[in-house]
Amino acid sequence: MNLHGAKAALLEPASNAVAVSSFLGQQLKPQPEACARVLRKARQGIRAVAVVDAPATKGEVVDYPALAKELDASSPLEIMDTALDLFGKNIGIAFSGAEDVALIEYARLTGRPFRVFSLDTGRLNAETYRYFAQVEAHYGIRIEYCFPEAAEVEALVREKGMFSFYEDGHQECCSIRKVRPLRKQLRTLDAWITGQRKDQSPGTRASVPVVQVDPAFEGLSGGPGSLVKFNPLANVKGTDLWNFLRLLNVPVNELHSQGFVSIGCEPCTRSVLPGQHEREGRWWWEDATMKECGLHKGNVAVATPQPAAPTNGAAVPNGAAGAVEAGASGEAEAASTAVTSAPSEHADLYADTDAVASLSKEDVEALLQSRGQDATLLVLYAPWCRFCQAMEESYIQLGEQLRGTNVRVASFRADGPERAFAQQEFGLKSFPTIVLFPRRAQSSRSRAFVTYPSERRDPASLLAFVSAIAGPIGETWSGP
Repeated sequence: MNLHGAKAALLEPASNAVAVSSFLGQQLKPQPEACARVLRKARQGIRAVAVVDAPATKGEVVDYPALAKELDASSPLEIMDTALDLFGKNIGIAFSGAEDVALIEYARLTGRPFRVFSLDTGRLNAETYRYFAQVEAHYGIRIEYCFPEAAEVEALVREKGMFSFYEDGHQECCSIRKVRPLRKQLRTLDAWITGQRKDQSPGTRASVPVVQVDPAFEGLSGGPGSLVKFNPLANVKGTDLWNFLRLLNVPVNELHSQGFVSIGCEPCTRSVLPGQHEREGRWWWEDATMKECGLHKGNVAVATPQPAAPTNGAAVPNGAAGAVEAGASGEAEAASTAVTSAPSEHADLYADTDAVASLSKEDVEALLQSRGQDATLLVLYAPWCRFCQAMEESYIQLGEQLRGTNVRVASFRADGPERAFAQQEFGLKSFPTIVLFPRRAQSSRSRAFVTYPSERRDPASLLAFVSAIAGPIGETWSGP
């Protein structure tokens, strides 16, 4: 039994309750008052069942260490999909205004509804406040802002001044402005999603699991074990995360282009130099092993810090050397051909290689509906398109590189009689169009495919895209 099959068996009462609640909400809208009373009563019972079975307190039904082990090699997209599927409206994404915006992008890609909250300490950079507004506009969401208690802030500042943390450490200020507001917010949730990565902080986050029962905070039902914590980016390297943000054209905080990597409050954050670790820009006057504010104290490992490889891939987010840039719409010549171009006679592409699977319309239709299979990278092409011709060699190279892995490289001729189908199913506007079908569990409602947004079609760029969406590459592909 796979992960989601096991989850369905374990959570059948709560899952059924949520499904029935959704059905009732959709099917019984206009009704007499008597029916409305029955519906309200039914919904109350449904919510009660879901609240009891979903958290990790009463009648524990989910083995979270086992779930963490099973998800450890999964992509952030699959982990995010699992988290949103398990907890629905009772889970929130913690967004700091930095590169953890990737969490919001992954949530969007699942196609599920999601909530986002942020801590407004009152000491953030102006750029971060502008960035919050930009993210809200980009994703069409409203961030739930959490604020410190005014009386506590007032007492601290009146007693110790505005910058006491430079003298006696940041813990007291962070406790008032960040930890307590977070604790209050988490008491309204059954689970939360964070952007923690193992490579973020020397000696403190090296053992972050992808999912865990939160060891430091309590959730909606109260008591130890009442809150679950997901860390979908735990195994993602900083450089790979930035490749993902560039490839998907995700908006980023303008502070990143000024050398800021890890971003917090304005007085406690500064830019770092190339080669410096990202956390060296936080609380720089304190010991490296103390660079945590308390939000993730349950994950802090007490260990001697080891020299860390530089992960500052974000100092110049829109053009670092060797990085994959996204969206080449401003290139001198658009590297695509509109689907309305008149075809000319040309030998079909990918005919003389077994490194790229040629799919029929029926194969693609099955792929659009498939669940439980590994990833497929698919190019929609026309043999007469000169840009399709130009990328044939590099796409075959990618196929050779991924041969025998858990990612299949495939092609579909989308001109002629198949053009209308491609336009309807993929929104095809130009050739070539490249899409990725990530691995989806049987219960997943995530989008069937993700469109590659860049005009860079070299193997390295495509591989970076596949890795960012599909996760680790290496296992033998298990599809048909």
